[in-house]
Amino acid sequence: MRLLPHERLQDLLDALTRSGYQCVGPKLRDDAILYERLDRAADLPMGVSVEQGPGSYRVSMTDNTRRFAWANGPQAIKPLIFAPRETLWRATRREDGTLMLDAQPPVVRPLAVIGARACDLAALDLQDKHFLGGAYPDPSYAKRRDGLLIVAVHCSHPAQTCFCVSTGDGPNATFGFDIALAELDNGFVAEPGSARGTAILDGLCLSDATTEQMVAAEHQSRQAAELQCRALPGRNLQAALFANLEHPRWNDVADRCLSCGNCTSVCPTCFCHGDVEVPKLDGGSSAHEREWDSCFTQGHSYIHGFTVRPDTRARYRQWLTHKLGGWHEQYGRSGCVGCGRCISWCPVGIDITEEAVAICGPQQ
Repeated sequence: MRLLPHERLQDLLDALTRSGYQCVGPKLRDDAILYERLDRAADLPMGVSVEQGPGSYRVSMTDNTRRFAWANGPQAIKPLIFAPRETLWRATRREDGTLMLDAQPPVVRPLAVIGARACDLAALDLQDKHFLGGAYPDPSYAKRRDGLLIVAVHCSHPAQTCFCVSTGDGPNATFGFDIALAELDNGFVAEPGSARGTAILDGLCLSDATTEQMVAAEHQSRQAAELQCRALPGRNLQAALFANLEHPRWNDVADRCLSCGNCTSVCPTCFCHGDVEVPKLDGGSSAHEREWDSCFTQGHSYIHGFTVRPDTRARYRQWLTHKLGGWHEQYGRSGCVGCGRCISWCPVGIDITEEAVAICGPQQ
């Protein structure tokens, strides 16, 4: 364990840049915290506090000197490696009328993500299982993932919408990082998690963290866990959900849900996507593009002349039963990491923990 003073954060960014990484980190823009290119440590959201609730996200400024005294913004790591829209291949018509197909691999620079939270690392592990774990790994995802370095920050200020303790995914990052930081008032207790992370920290010539600093970091994590007031009724709700497919609560939530897809857009584990052809007007070529989709759209369950899930009730039921139930068969665990984004960014404030308790009952 080393101590990285606040005033030496720029040294960490510079070391990552010298190692060939483009740094991406949290910035305050349009009253939300978003991951963007980060060249200066001074651009981190120092003194920012975020209040979150069902359908509510509010930023305020304080005299706090910390850079990470907030839970999360609408964006996790997902958009950085699973692009919202990208060209997979291009078809071009030759002079003789035949078609030539060319793969369009992404042009990427290695990324160093600063400030990833434990819930985001758990979500990244699920994305890896989906895109890389099968017989045919996704080449675009793999190329971005190979160049990813993670500097995690243990969560010290959970939002009212957070419930990662109940899913087993936080508030401390325990895996999947190259460097993990616990922020204190006088700096960060830094822990390497990989050979790359060790090399970066060694190059900074930091002093060892004191016993008092390490104890303070552990106490802070325990407090963050105790502050969480929301919880799912269990970590494996598959049996309870599938035993209640006709529960009246599905109608109740459908009356409130707008089928807008906000929850799937901000969810760090959702991976649904669609494919579209984008032809040139002259008919000479066409791009085959992949773009994010949502199980809340009509087109997502459309099969020639028939929509499998024609209404909001069926779509919300599909999302919840798959996320909290079906994922256990596919990936060995729930698809929810307790980040609470779907609660904060739902326009009508639907709370996934409240709906799960209503349908499944109390603790499973």
